[in-house]
Amino acid sequence: MLVMISNRAKIAASLYATMSISFWGISFVSTKAVLDKLDPYTLLVIRFGIGALFLCLLLLLTRSPLKIPLPYIPHLIVLGIIGVFVHQILQATALLTIHASDAGWLISFSPVFTVILSMIFLHEKITLPRAAGIMLAVFGVLLVTTSGNGQSLHFALNIGYVLMILSTLNWAVYSVLLKRLRIPLPSLVITFYMSLLGFVLTLPILIKKEGWVQLSSLTSVEWAHLLFLGIFVSGVAYWYWGKAHEVLEASQASVFMYLEPVATLIAAIFLLQERIFLISVLGGIIIIIGVVLVNAQRSLVLQNVPWRKRK
Repeated sequence: MLVMISNRAKIAASLYATMSISFWGISFVSTKAVLDKLDPYTLLVIRFGIGALFLCLLLLLTRSPLKIPLPYIPHLIVLGIIGVFVHQILQATALLTIHASDAGWLISFSPVFTVILSMIFLHEKITLPRAAGIMLAVFGVLLVTTSGNGQSLHFALNIGYVLMILSTLNWAVYSVLLKRLRIPLPSLVITFYMSLLGFVLTLPILIKKEGWVQLSSLTSVEWAHLLFLGIFVSGVAYWYWGKAHEVLEASQASVFMYLEPVATLIAAIFLLQERIFLISVLGGIIIIIGVVLVNAQRSLVLQNVPWRKRK
């Protein structure tokens, strides 16, 4: 009976992770769709505001406690700034100059940065397959970022690609900190405070730039994209990702990251009518193969560390 309950919990967690990744993948397309009318900061204020309001209503309906233990407030602020505020600003600004589909491929590089940070700070060992995986993923990134017109490779420094790669590094830092700074609160409560923090940090920029003036030019379709970003991306996706991590190990959850560029690619084709270049898809596939190699080796290392043998 316990095995059945465990299997049901894993299936539910897998569904949570799949929905989170799908929402995050589509988020690049929705963000790109409204950046013609809104600057990145105004977009993020509205998105965080909608997300925080939605999550607050959920907390009230479920009568969840909102009190945070004092020692964990600094942890929550650090995670909110890195994982929400900085991360989203980098991505929104990057999408001003690059395709949503390219952003989706590049974000899948994030686990490689996580492994590199783990080798530096957690002293994980470098192996030949892991090194090969890292080099393969880097080669895939070079293909995506230098494909340009989709027909020939050429080097052209595009700030959008640089910012997108920085956002993958930023997410890797957030992932490592999330493991270190464990906050004993329900995932819904943590997600609410992180979204609220993002709203508070970006609101002064909106006031200074008078960003509300831009809202009058939005169409109903663009408002639908904003509602999707606020409710499903800033709210539901972060909440469900936390729920998935309550059951799945980090290595198991990371496998679902491979679905994100696929969700972005499909949404970019149907919603933005983006031209998809074969060389960019090839680069993206190479990134994912490299990341699979790196993560497979990392799982083997983690299975042999002393604290796992004691269980």
